[in-house]
Amino acid sequence: MSTFLKVILQNLAKGPSTIKYPFEDSPAPEKLRGKIAHDPEKCVACRMCEYVCAGGAIRIQDTEDNKGINFVVWHNSCTFCGLCEYYCPTGAIHMTNDYHTAHPQEEKYDYCEKTCVNKALCARCGEPILPLPPKMIKKVYGEEGDVKGLSKLCPKCRRKAVWEDVVR
Repeated sequence: MSTFLKVILQNLAKGPSTIKYPFEDSPAPEKLRGKIAHDPEKCVACRMCEYVCAGGAIRIQDTEDNKGINFVVWHNSCTFCGLCEYYCPTGAIHMTNDYHTAHPQEEKYDYCEKTCVNKALCARCGEPILPLPPKMIKKVYGEEGDVKGLSKLCPKCRRKAVWEDVVR
């Protein structure tokens, strides 16, 4: 028997060497830059990620009721460059190793993920404000934290409180 026929029979006995995607999950390397994961508990909506996004895939918008901020990632536009993760000051964004972005053609213009950063109310006037994450409070106010409660105030009330403290 020729060597060519031996190779064919050996390959037939082994079976397919490819993965039956999307019916079978394919492994991904641990350090692969895939889809963006957003943690709304750490986000301060500084918009740095939106600014540095190479593909224009990230949008930060107020919710219709103004009770939060929507963080929207359009996976069709994302280039998986990782700039958003690199420049995020609070670590609210990280790249997962999930690269699966296959979706039906009908969902071409709807393929996005949204997370909502809920606003808190100002302790003085009740104006909706974005709360600071504990890590950011520690970075801004030091080890003892926000002892005067300034992080729970809107910018206008915060200025007023600081001025009142200086005058006393």
